[in-house]
Amino acid sequence: MSDHPCGNCRFYTDSIWQPLPACSVSLLSKNFTRRELAAGDTLYHQGSECRSVYCVSRGLFAIRSLGPDGTSSLLRLAYPGEIIGYRAFLKGSEHSTEASALMPSRVCTVGERDARNVIRASPAVLARIAKRCADGLDQCRDRLRSRETVSNKDRLSELLGRLTEAFGEDAEDCRRLRLPMPRQDLADLIGVAPETLSRLVSQLERDGVLRASGRRIEFPAAPRPKVARR
Repeated sequence: MSDHPCGNCRFYTDSIWQPLPACSVSLLSKNFTRRELAAGDTLYHQGSECRSVYCVSRGLFAIRSLGPDGTSSLLRLAYPGEIIGYRAFLKGSEHSTEASALMPSRVCTVGERDARNVIRASPAVLARIAKRCADGLDQCRDRLRSRETVSNKDRLSELLGRLTEAFGEDAEDCRRLRLPMPRQDLADLIGVAPETLSRLVSQLERDGVLRASGRRIEFPAAPRPKVARR
């Protein structure tokens, strides 16, 4: 495992590049690279040629769709352990979305030609990529279904909770997060207007679920159980 470029990664077990015979590891390692991105850096542009398959090893990426009039919509977030850019790779086409870092991030990169060579040597890799694609479609279906069955307030609470759990820090009486994106992006993710989002945040504050100030979000810590004195 130590010779595998993903061998020391915490996502190794589920890596799409993991099911390789030993003789094929050198193919993967040949031009395997890691790239650091600052907040705001673009990994690939919508309409650009697909040159690599990327795995997010640290940070957070926004996957956006850009309209012909210059407007953009945040479709989803890519967390550590997820692969991005693979749909264009599978189709052999240009990227249909843009991926940009929302915070200091890192991706592990396998070039398009090397990725195809690896797949020819180990079809199990293609099976894993196809499964990620199928899982992505299932997640998209679940998001659409949740818009019909889950309230906007609960979906916002879930989204903020996941972000805070993944990227927040513990304080004395709460877990705290500075949002890595503007509120317009949050509104895009749950499918509401910005003014509706503001009302939802206010409702969550009144319910005692969180405290918000600008981009700062705090989830109060659960009260500690009292220990009875003997």
